[in-house]
This record gives sequence, C-alpha cells and structure tokens, in this order.
Amino acid sequence: MKTNPSIFDRVVEHSVRVRYSETDRMGIVYHANYIVWFEIGRTEFCRAAGFPYREMEEQGVLILVTGVDCKFRRAARYDDRVTIRTRMGESGSRGLSFFYEIVLADDGTRLAEGSTRHIFVDAASRPITIPPPIREAFARFVGAPAAS
Repeated sequence: MKTNPSIFDRVVEHSVRVRYSETDRMGIVYHANYIVWFEIGRTEFCRAAGFPYREMEEQGVLILVTGVDCKFRRAARYDDRVTIRTRMGESGSRGLSFFYEIVLADDGTRLAEGSTRHIFVDAASRPITIPPPIREAFARFVGAPAAS
C-alpha cells in the first residue's frame, strides 16, 4: 500500500475474524465496521510503539478523530480472517495521521484501505501539542526524528 512518502514504512499487523454481528443480511461486512477495524489497528499500533491508549488517557491525553477516509475494494464476509495493517503518517505539532490496509489474512487480497487524522487534546478537549514522551516513543518506533 505504501505509495505516499509521508507514510512511514513500519507496519503493525493485527488479525481478526469477521463475526456474524459485523455482517448484513447478505453475510457481507457492514461498511462501518471497517472504521472499527481502523481503530483496532490504531490501538495496536500505539501499543506496539510503547504508548498504549490506556496510558495516554491515564495521563489526561486523548486523541480525537478529525477525519476518516475509506476506499472499499472487495467485500469481507462472515468468518473471513482479515488482517489490519497500520502505518503512521508524518505528525505535526498537535496531530498525526494513520494509514490502514485491510486484507484477507489467507491470501492478502486487499479489501479496503484508508486513513484517519487525529488531534491531541487534554481531558477538557482542548488541543495540545503532542506530549514529548508520546512523540518520542512514536518517532523511535517508526525511525523518525522526534522533533516536529
């Protein structure tokens, strides 16, 4: 998927099996569930980078979604095993983006791809700069400079 130079190469993969409740009457994954899978991918990326969401929230830091893009390629169906591939994009002083690819785990068929944009806020939902420990953990993980 990486064709954009502002997306770091480091990828975190996480697999899930499509549950019946995620499908419509035809057994096809309902489109909103891809956004849920993006969140799973993002959460696992943060955990792998050394700064899980729980730890951020305990420090009073929240990451709000400010935008979502998703392009659907093929349908996932009940009981398919899918892999969520998550990469981080470049970050600014207050925000960053993540990029996703959803593929069939068995053969790598691309089902969907997309991105989310985020802003860091405090517990009162006021925008803040990305705290240095979080910025540094992500930068180390993707192999980028920590300064913005």
